[in-house]
Amino acid sequence: MAPWKAPGPDDVRGPCPMLNTLANHGFLPHDGKNIDVNTTVNALSSALNLDDELSRDLHTFAVTTNPQPNATWFSLNHLSRHNVLEHDASLSRQDAYFGPPDVFNAAVFNETKAYWTGDIINFQMAANALTARLMTSNLTNPEFSMSQLGRGFGLGETVCYVTILGSKETRTVPKAFVEYLFENERLPYELGFKKMKSALTEDELTTMMGEIYSLQHLPESFTKPFAKRSEAPFEKRAEKRCPFH
Repeated sequence: MAPWKAPGPDDVRGPCPMLNTLANHGFLPHDGKNIDVNTTVNALSSALNLDDELSRDLHTFAVTTNPQPNATWFSLNHLSRHNVLEHDASLSRQDAYFGPPDVFNAAVFNETKAYWTGDIINFQMAANALTARLMTSNLTNPEFSMSQLGRGFGLGETVCYVTILGSKETRTVPKAFVEYLFENERLPYELGFKKMKSALTEDELTTMMGEIYSLQHLPESFTKPFAKRSEAPFEKRAEKRCPFH
């Protein structure tokens, strides 16, 4: 159990609750700055048991948000750059059109929670919540946009809060664990959380992203980009991504 400390005035955080949480626990630098690949891999492995290959890929994506050319590191606040990795229809943040997308928003998260209708969240509930946030954002944000990369991140984020905090075998997670992490940016050790016994791999993530995708019921405007299986965001050829916002 790693000690937790709230961020200070000189620390930076971003739109991803899980990465913020890992900084608060000291798995990532507490100041949230200058995170290199070894730090990312070690943090995701020791805290959550993510496979090293998956962790390296996630780091590579995160580095694309660093405005410095040819950077090999990122800081958590870089992740707030809109429509790079940060995207509309977050589970817990407002769209950038309405204000800063890196700050927890209770109203947005309340909508998400409304679709978790039992004490145990399963993939169908998780897919329903993701669908609802996409629809709400599309209907209320006049500048709503969703790239294939953003869509893929949404699927990956949904898979990860269920499987990292819960069970990848049963595709379920205690709702209390998820609410605790999102609302406190703190791992729910006090509630009984333990990291996965076997590492989450890229192939597993890709498969489960497909499962979430298949459980969603979206209008044609959302499904068109993935009409061909070769274009689907959960294909092996497509980018894999994980921690959620």
